[in-house]
Amino acid sequence: MKEKETPEYVILSPDFVEGENGADAIDDFFSELKEKFSNFKNSNLILDFSQLVNTDERKILLFSPMCGRQKDQNKSFVIVSEGVNLDDIPEEMVVVPTLQEAKDIIEIENIERDLGF
Repeated sequence: MKEKETPEYVILSPDFVEGENGADAIDDFFSELKEKFSNFKNSNLILDFSQLVNTDERKILLFSPMCGRQKDQNKSFVIVSEGVNLDDIPEEMVVVPTLQEAKDIIEIENIERDLGF
């Protein structure tokens, strides 16, 4: 798992080998994140799957409990993945196609929290 930390958020992405099955990369990433998740409870998180093609919506749903825990901590949880059918994703999960949109979502949610929404 790759980690990039900024003052506003932490970007986590799977270690991905060219030609590797994206579903396997997400499964491995999920297992690793599950073990380390408590380390990020005070951080806004971006899960960056932009390097993986044709990410299965069911794999994205694996992260739903983590999303809920972050929201309970008043922290953002955004997944970056292109080509995901958003109709298959629960409303409480935020999935966007680009990293810039994920950063923008976190900025907006931080403002909303500051204003008490």
